Amino acid sequence: MLLAAVNWAEVTAIATSVLAIGLLAGFVTAVFAAQQAREARRSREALMAAEFFRRWNEDALVEARRMVGRFKSADELRDAFAAYVAADAPEAYVLYRELDYFEQLAALETLGAFDLELIKLLLGRTLIERWEMWKPALDAAHGPGVYPLFDGLVAKLRRSLDRPASAADA
Repeated sequence: MLLAAVNWAEVTAIATSVLAIGLLAGFVTAVFAAQQAREARRSREALMAAEFFRRWNEDALVEARRMVGRFKSADELRDAFAAYVAADAPEAYVLYRELDYFEQLAALETLGAFDLELIKLLLGRTLIERWEMWKPALDAAHGPGVYPLFDGLVAKLRRSLDRPASAADA
């Protein structure tokens, strides 16, 4: 029986090659899985955004926006809204639809379900202007601190929109 001496240098080289190939395959798999997860998240966000913004044009929110649009100033809205709330009038509940919509949007952004950049692109300064219209009415009817997520989203948008563009953005 002929026994060959084991060349441990060759065994080590082969084992190292197998390990390197396995490590490379694991890395490629991890990158692919991360890319798939990112794509799935983008798709989910796009579907959620489409649904959420579709609601903006439903009759209930259109009615609320029309009602808000009738007020020529934040002061007019403040006076009317405070009276509606005090009287528990149906108009108050119509107006709450818009406030609730924006609070829900802010909640989704806070939880990471909506990207701030998407909100900035779609609503931007319009959302800030709407908050400025609503804030006196909310303070008069309920005091400060109601709709805190809406307020916080507006603060984020202000910071984002007021930040000077970097050289990379140009």
